[in-house]
Amino acid sequence: MSTVAVRAPGLNTLLRLGRISNIPTVWTNVVAGTAIAGSVFRVPDLLLIGAAMSAFYLGGMYLNDFFDREIDARERPGRPIHAGEISARTVAVIGFGLLATGAALLAPFGLAAVGWGMLLAAAIVLYDLWHKGNTFGPVIMGLCRALVYLGTGAAISGGISTALVIGACALACHVVGLTYAAKQENLNQIGRLWPLAILSVPMLMALPALTRNWMVVAAFLLLAIADAVAVRLLARRATPDAVPRAVSGLIAAICLVDALAVALAGGSVPLVIACMLGYPLTRLFQKSIPGT
Repeated sequence: MSTVAVRAPGLNTLLRLGRISNIPTVWTNVVAGTAIAGSVFRVPDLLLIGAAMSAFYLGGMYLNDFFDREIDARERPGRPIHAGEISARTVAVIGFGLLATGAALLAPFGLAAVGWGMLLAAAIVLYDLWHKGNTFGPVIMGLCRALVYLGTGAAISGGISTALVIGACALACHVVGLTYAAKQENLNQIGRLWPLAILSVPMLMALPALTRNWMVVAAFLLLAIADAVAVRLLARRATPDAVPRAVSGLIAAICLVDALAVALAGGSVPLVIACMLGYPLTRLFQKSIPGT
């Protein structure tokens, strides 16, 4: 049972509920989706799509706490709803309101963009409702991130290209891999290593183009290093916080997956660097607001 809130929620509570520290990963998703779509775009359009996808992300995070409130009361009693920092009803209203806002912000880009946005909202709600104890929960989470690429592409170009689908699948694999890897009790055992194969899909897909230009090489190496550091934490689990630290690092590495995708798509150097910078920015934010 959740505790009834007795005061208006503070800014820190709202930021924690939204896992706002991870928001740069959504922005770089939008940059990558735009680059892969390959169409000419206007900066105001990019900002509007970024705002829409940010609303979807934040809404999903709020609803995650809403639907998990009884489990959190037992396992994580410090979460805002149980701690009495905000009411469950308020969290639900904000969460669903943000999903509606995301869809509304895509309206200027046409029915196709709105349709992809509604599909993203549905996937988010499905994940939040059904991820506990669901073997395929990580797959649904990966689908949510893939739909950010697809929704962005639909908004920018009016359609979905094969390259965009391939990029979305690579991104989804990173998210699925990190989620399954975190759930393994011991990555030192051979039988437990299979999630790492999924996590490595974006890099494996990039191998044939590795000699294309220096941007591809740089993005590939940065992603490989970030993944290796996180996997080492997961394998050793030397401290109680090793798993959340590793997961937070792999979440931040989504920005590097995006950088690699932009480089492979022939995006400009500033766009690749912008995605790369998303990684340290996310890690910096995670020092103040937990990313998990």
